[in-house]
Amino acid sequence: MSVTTAATTPERDPFDLRTARSATGLLAVFNTAGVLTAADVHVATRLGRLGGDPAGEPEEVLLAVALTVRAIRHGSVCVALAEIGHTVLGEGEELVDVSELPWPEPGPWIAAVRDSPLVGLGTAPGTGRPLRWVGPDDGGAGLLYLDRYWAEEELVRRELRERSGTGQPDVDLAQLRRGLERLFGTAPEDLQRLAAAVAALRRVTVLAGGPGTGKTTTVAKLLALLHDLHGDAVTPLRVALAAPTGKAAARLGEAVAEHTGKLPEADRARVGALTASTIHRLLGRRPGSSSRFRHDRLNRLPHDVVVVDETSMVSLTLMARLLEAVRPDARLILVGDPDQLASVEAGAVLGDLARAVGTPEPGLDEQLREVGALGAAARPVVHGVVTLSRTWRFDGAIAAFARAVQAGDADAAIGHLRAGDPDLLFVEADLEQRDPAGLDGLHADVVAAASGLIDAARAGRAAQALERLEEHRLLCAHRRGPYGVNRWGAEVERWLGTAVPGFDDVPGTGRGPWYPGRPLLVTTNDYDLGLYNGDTGVVVRDGDGIRAVFGRPTAPQSYAPARLAGVQTVHAMTVHRSQGSQFTRVSVVLPPPESPLLTRELLYTGVTRARRTVRVVGSEEAVRAAIARPVSRASGLRDRMAE
Repeated sequence: MSVTTAATTPERDPFDLRTARSATGLLAVFNTAGVLTAADVHVATRLGRLGGDPAGEPEEVLLAVALTVRAIRHGSVCVALAEIGHTVLGEGEELVDVSELPWPEPGPWIAAVRDSPLVGLGTAPGTGRPLRWVGPDDGGAGLLYLDRYWAEEELVRRELRERSGTGQPDVDLAQLRRGLERLFGTAPEDLQRLAAAVAALRRVTVLAGGPGTGKTTTVAKLLALLHDLHGDAVTPLRVALAAPTGKAAARLGEAVAEHTGKLPEADRARVGALTASTIHRLLGRRPGSSSRFRHDRLNRLPHDVVVVDETSMVSLTLMARLLEAVRPDARLILVGDPDQLASVEAGAVLGDLARAVGTPEPGLDEQLREVGALGAAARPVVHGVVTLSRTWRFDGAIAAFARAVQAGDADAAIGHLRAGDPDLLFVEADLEQRDPAGLDGLHADVVAAASGLIDAARAGRAAQALERLEEHRLLCAHRRGPYGVNRWGAEVERWLGTAVPGFDDVPGTGRGPWYPGRPLLVTTNDYDLGLYNGDTGVVVRDGDGIRAVFGRPTAPQSYAPARLAGVQTVHAMTVHRSQGSQFTRVSVVLPPPESPLLTRELLYTGVTRARRTVRVVGSEEAVRAAIARPVSRASGLRDRMAE
């Protein structure tokens, strides 16, 4: 992997699938440089032909269209043409030095885009054009959208603003104060208490915080509080728990049930047994459509309270569909960590909401102080956002390192890595080599965790095997190459072959596909079995023969291997797939500094998966590059929330 510049870019390979062989002019140059793919070029060219101008669109306009299409693939919902020349990266795992490319002059470029028949101007609905320019009339700092994504962003902004306006829930403040004191105590500076009070007084609440800050504990208690406020009405309070993935939904349901079990008996009875589902399942899939659902603006969800966990993984499109379906008088509670990796699709709604500027809502702070939930020194609540800051999952070196990464302080982060703390290990190794030196500790952790897993699986102890599965996890940024999941999965199997007796005990064929102790990762949702993309399990030998076991150690679920469709071995996994999980020990393999996948959010997400010990494998340059490269997703939502 290397940094490519326009001056050193080779001629286009006509047999490369990324090459648009019909491209000319600027589209060909940017395609050759690796900024645009063939799909970007073809969409822009086709739209240009549909523009109605017999002479076709100017090439700088087609370049802007192609960059807007590219932005969606990379998670942004729009592009800022005045800044794009400083922010575009290459495709895959290679960076492109875009400073050498022939970027159009921003002023004339923006003027040409604004004058194009392909582009509608302003925020008025229904322009009927495929793109939209939103910005000042003089063509200065503005944003170019595909019209669909502008409409979705505007829907999200409008829905959230309307739900923050008049008509907030009518709450008995004296009863609310008593409920807060019973469930959270009397400390006015308690942020969990504040979050619960905001959720009671407001239609939309954003409960933000890092891993282990007590978000799920807060959710369980605030649900008990809302049930108490609902009282003995004829219709009980209807609550929905949801998350963007099946794995996150299962963890949400289990965690809420666990924390609900610790509440006073009367509160446990009110909350009852709650189950969680994916957002897609909650909304109800519509056959033949991947973006429209059975529940929408004309067929609202029946629930009074909707709680969405891992909201950082929710795309702009899915958030728009959810807001359309939630009743205007229902409470919506968005839970997540805005510093984690965002959705693989376009948008970073949680991050936009958590960091949006705004002014306190009239009367809300007074109500919060009246119920004892807002201390005199506390900052006013804006947009219903409450950020929990105290970490309960881990402390010491891991917490300090995570805070330094969040703050973008590379010197402090490197200082923590080199301090020699046993809970935070730093291994500098040349991973391009076949057998890199310095990995003895990683080897020992992998072998110890896998040996315990295999022993438990061979003995048929399913619960213990599932516990061992979370002892250690190897996380990678890449899927392929010397830093990827494929290489390190094979490396682990090679280590186990020499360290674990009987690991290669099937003559001629190795272990066979279903050997006891094989760690499994589900890659496709199976609603019939109740297994979802991201679930992990293990193969065990029991009285019925070989079985695949999933779920929590306290309630393992057993399946015949023949019933499983999309599964793979998971000796290592990507950081993206690890979101929502936690392990006793974590080893994070960092790619080289030039990898565009190496970001601050990826490093933060990887190290915060651990409960006890983190090992960072890579170079100091890679750590510094990650911290210096926060994910930048272009969006207008953050700035427009104050409108």
